[in-house]
Amino acid sequence: MPRIIFHIDVNSAFLSWSAVKRLREDPSAVDLRLIPSAVGGDVRTRHGVITAKSIPAKKYGVTTGEPVVSALKKCPHLVLVSSDFKTYREYSHQFIEILRKYAAEVEKVSIDEAFLDMTDSAKYFRAQIEAGEPYPYCAAEHIKNEIRDTLGFTVNVGISTNKILAKCASDFTKPDKIHTLYPEEIGEKLWPLPVGDLFGCGRKTAEKLRTMGIKTIGDLAQTDLSLLKSILGSKAAEYLHNNANGISESPVTSVREQAKSYSNETTTGEDISSANYEAIALPILHRLAEKVASRLLKDNVRANTVYCIVKTGEFQRHTRQTRLPASTNDPAVITKSAEKLLSSLLTGPDGLFAAGQVLRLIGVGCSGIDDSPYTQLDLFTWAENLRTEDARREEERRVEERREKERQAEEEHREKERQAEEERRQKERQTEEKRRQEELRAKEKTDEELRKREEKQRKLDEMLSKVQKKYGTKALRKGDE
Repeated sequence: MPRIIFHIDVNSAFLSWSAVKRLREDPSAVDLRLIPSAVGGDVRTRHGVITAKSIPAKKYGVTTGEPVVSALKKCPHLVLVSSDFKTYREYSHQFIEILRKYAAEVEKVSIDEAFLDMTDSAKYFRAQIEAGEPYPYCAAEHIKNEIRDTLGFTVNVGISTNKILAKCASDFTKPDKIHTLYPEEIGEKLWPLPVGDLFGCGRKTAEKLRTMGIKTIGDLAQTDLSLLKSILGSKAAEYLHNNANGISESPVTSVREQAKSYSNETTTGEDISSANYEAIALPILHRLAEKVASRLLKDNVRANTVYCIVKTGEFQRHTRQTRLPASTNDPAVITKSAEKLLSSLLTGPDGLFAAGQVLRLIGVGCSGIDDSPYTQLDLFTWAENLRTEDARREEERRVEERREKERQAEEEHREKERQAEEERRQKERQTEEKRRQEELRAKEKTDEELRKREEKQRKLDEMLSKVQKKYGTKALRKGDE
């Protein structure tokens, strides 16, 4: 039974995700996908290139990968938005989670595209199949619409029997489309396309092929392989010839392959020359080297080769690399090696600065990845590591002593506060007891005075009673008149 492979690709991913976020925050905002717009760098600092564009922007000739300044010359009213990788990661995660509902194997190719092996997934679409909708087209329609309706952005789905044809199919007309490219459809759908449209065929390779009279993918597919090898080299020729003929045995797998290299690069905010090399280039280089080292440490791997990349003001790339005595993920080692490489590229009589060049991009990378839990050290590295470890332990001891003193001081402070609180409460209790005693004495005094008045009144009443009894009820008491 032939495999059923989907390639699902988000349409203008970065721009679409920026547009969706913008509309959710402000439903009255203009949809970036409907106007000439692009995700790009800061024009003022000339930081970056166009990374995604809308279909209206494409009509002005704006292309992905071109400098922002160039894009604005083609379309002066182009609306630019900054990159937002936090948002991109969130939408990418939601996108992949939907795909995982329908396929046992989902191979995430990048942040915005994935392959699905749908060979055994018909069970998820019984209702559509029973309603007469053909499989796997009904599955592609369901997944495409679910992503659009729940997440707010569109995708293209390519359907075929292998990954390369599914990938080529998803690159046909966009957006929000489903295309098939089965082996029997190659001649009709794939071969008439320009050779530069073939997946894996870069601009320079396409130019080289066109000079040899190979203008379409069909021309490439039918060219003798030995001739192609003489033009492109063995590996590149076999790869492109297979792609043009739709040949691929690569399975869809969710197992992530180990990275072959780690790198970071950045476009500089201003031209770098010998005058500002130390002030600008070196801090950038150090930051990039530390990022690369942190990624190696995170993946628990080391590298035996460090390389440095620069791009000149004329957009020419230059690289230098060095092999290390031992594999490492030590930021200090990687930084020091990268600094030496950058210096060899730029300074000296044969350096780029001597040739009058300036820089607009700097990059640092590591290759020769080693994931072994063991590493062989030379004697000097061992001795240096030993000194570093001793220094680390001594620093830990000093830190622990300092923390212990801080804990003791904190305990003493808490004890003093506790004693002060106890004294305060004792004084409050004494004050309260004194107040109660005073109130009790005042009450007793008041009660005694009342008792005396009542006793005096009682005696007067007895005396009056005796007088009235002896002299009659009309007898007057002294003081009545």
